[in-house]
Amino acid sequence: MERNIIKRLLEWKDKENRQPLILTGARQVGKTWAMKEFGRRYFKKTAYISLDSNPNMRILFEKTVKPSELLPFLNAQAGVEIDSETLLIFDEIQEVPKALTALKYFCEELPELPVIAAGSTLGVSLHSGVSFPVGKVEFLNLYPMSFAEFLDAIGETQTRAAIETKNYDLLNSFREKLLGILKQYMFVGGMPEVVAEFVKTKGFIGVRRIQKKIITSYEKDFSKHTNAEMAVKLSLLWKSIPVQLSKENKKFLYGAVRNGARARDFEVAIQWLQDSSLIHKVGRISNPSIPLKSYEEFGMFKIFMHDIGLLCAMSGVSSKIILDGDSIFKEFKGALAEQFVCQELLVKGEEPFYWSLQNSQAEVDFLLEYNDKVIPIEVKSGTNLRAKSLGVYIDKFKPQLALRISEADYKISGNIIDLPLFAFWSWFEQ
Repeated sequence: MERNIIKRLLEWKDKENRQPLILTGARQVGKTWAMKEFGRRYFKKTAYISLDSNPNMRILFEKTVKPSELLPFLNAQAGVEIDSETLLIFDEIQEVPKALTALKYFCEELPELPVIAAGSTLGVSLHSGVSFPVGKVEFLNLYPMSFAEFLDAIGETQTRAAIETKNYDLLNSFREKLLGILKQYMFVGGMPEVVAEFVKTKGFIGVRRIQKKIITSYEKDFSKHTNAEMAVKLSLLWKSIPVQLSKENKKFLYGAVRNGARARDFEVAIQWLQDSSLIHKVGRISNPSIPLKSYEEFGMFKIFMHDIGLLCAMSGVSSKIILDGDSIFKEFKGALAEQFVCQELLVKGEEPFYWSLQNSQAEVDFLLEYNDKVIPIEVKSGTNLRAKSLGVYIDKFKPQLALRISEADYKISGNIIDLPLFAFWSWFEQ
């Protein structure tokens, strides 16, 4: 499969003042494959060392973090003579905290050696204390496969290229085909193992089986990495997400997790799932001014999952919905369409927020800070483009530009641009 992360890794390789890179992201999104494939393509040698269940490496890093002392043993472990033409990979680095510390010394004493470390976002963040190499490492997050990557994976590379031309008049003529592929992606999602199964079988039974396996593995992590009380809270919170998104007003409610629950009961659990990259929290903005982050109201937010296919699996969405007209776009009151848009924005490196009035009678799905403008984004399920809340926002704040994303064709109406769901992501590449 082709992953966009390879291009980002190549940019890192060619940087003048390159530092060791930590590749983070949820489990099973393809970090190990990306690092190995990057090494295979662009380096003469790759020294791959997994620190998971590797007592010899744990002992080694406990004794020293100096590259000059580490290298002879790393050579032996990897079976490769490590030099400046070698990509050195430390996988599952969170399992050996002293290895994180060692990255500082690789940066200072051996800057010519390209070093990539990978680990779960949670594991890395837990060790971001005194020994963490602050200012001596770079970070890059890997998300599940985007719609564009999915198109490549299923052999629709020319379709991806056509969308990237932004020739919307031509794309409109392929509308039904493109919406059909988008429906497949919404069900399958972007977890690499799931996508590989779909590519191999072109069916959905195996897809759902693997999705359930991944969900089960995540739930086992709750008990593996926390105590019994926290594991219960994580499970309740995790399983409540489809319910939260099925509401008309998708604002997160603690009462939907457990009757009578309050913020203090689940704040740590939310942070844990964020640090694991399993969820993304979209904060509320009442004053849409730049920088948006400064106006975030922390008590009100929405929660989206990291992968739309896993959301479908947790919700019990049947594959029959793919054949049922535009039902998938309306499922959970448009939640899948919003989940899709949120994922695509994150892959593009954007941080979305949302806007609503205090009385919640008007709400815009996403706000984006883009090219020094605040852009409101309304996501519509179906082709009905009536958007009362977007109209309220426009009347109140007079934005230069607003986006409305739906199944409808591309068009411009004043300062509103209508973008089709299957192509909106390419708009951000102009």
